Amino acid sequence: MYKVITGNAAAAYAAKLCRVDVVAAYPITPQTTIVEYIAEFLANGEMDCEYIRVESEHSAMTACIGASLAGARTFTATSSHGLALMHEMLHWATYSRLPIVMAVANRTLGPPWNIWADLQDAISQRDTGWIQFYAKNNQEVLDTIIQAYRLSENERVMLPSMVSLEAFVLSHTSEPVDIPDQEKVDEFLPQYNPPFMVIDFENPKTIGNIALPEETAKHRKYIMKAMENASSMIKEISKEFQEKFGRYHGDLLEEYELEDSETVIVSMGTIASTAEDAVNLLREKGEKVGLLRIRVFRPFPERDIKKKLEDKEKIIVIDRNCSWGIGGALYTEVRHSLYPGGPEVVGFLAGIGGVDVTPSDIMKMYEKAKKEKGGSFWYGP
Repeated sequence: MYKVITGNAAAAYAAKLCRVDVVAAYPITPQTTIVEYIAEFLANGEMDCEYIRVESEHSAMTACIGASLAGARTFTATSSHGLALMHEMLHWATYSRLPIVMAVANRTLGPPWNIWADLQDAISQRDTGWIQFYAKNNQEVLDTIIQAYRLSENERVMLPSMVSLEAFVLSHTSEPVDIPDQEKVDEFLPQYNPPFMVIDFENPKTIGNIALPEETAKHRKYIMKAMENASSMIKEISKEFQEKFGRYHGDLLEEYELEDSETVIVSMGTIASTAEDAVNLLREKGEKVGLLRIRVFRPFPERDIKKKLEDKEKIIVIDRNCSWGIGGALYTEVRHSLYPGGPEVVGFLAGIGGVDVTPSDIMKMYEKAKKEKGGSFWYGP
């Protein structure tokens, strides 16, 4: 069934299709309508779950943690400063190995106060141990949330996932979205059956007790292994989803006109979508340009990137975020993936604070990159 809906509505439909047991709801622009749509589903009898209205985003994640420990499939959504307020509990969710899924409507962090698209909020949480997906359109938002539960709840992973959609570019922009049949989703995503340690009043356990350094180190090593497992499982789940629903958004990466390219543009989210148009225009001019979209930022697809890009002549990385003092976060990690040797890597900081990035802008970056031997550059105001 096709509906013309916003990215926020797509996220809410995904939560409904995944039959989540608990939703923790707290408003923040531009995420608010995600939990409002879910409230409407509940009021209309279209959805059955516990809907917890909390007093802050920190409390929202705390509620999800408690519910997940009790064996519930949990969902929440946030944005910008709300995600920042969750920071402590994001670590808690990871270290408790809880498969919570959260939609993040990416918005600029203030001051100055700004409600437009910027990936800084999610990038700032890259080391909390959450799997991070970045969607390029509303269909991918819906499909990826379903895939994220399938991934996070696997006993070889058991880590939380966030699915990022950019403020207003996706969150409030309407596109046709295919909403799959509930029966097909149920077949792809069975009921959550926790493989270990849930709250059981008949058999009480101590959760999060003090541990000696050696035991803590082992625990962290298991999280690293779970991230490695997630890398391979994302590929398997993406293919299974394609077979079941007929849609493929890539796995860790998505390629576009890559095979015969000499120069490759690398980006995430909606800028990568816009870059497809720029690639088409540049190819009409005879330029051998391709695109590699990073769909999953954590676990970072280091080996895949090296395999795809090591024989290219130049790499152009466009970041809608900044790791202050070094350049874009994606730029630094792509450059690391290609070290030692490898092609020249030129980075651009673009779209910061929600500034539009058009195909024309990307073509200008391409022309500048041809003259540079490497480095990171600011593009825009």
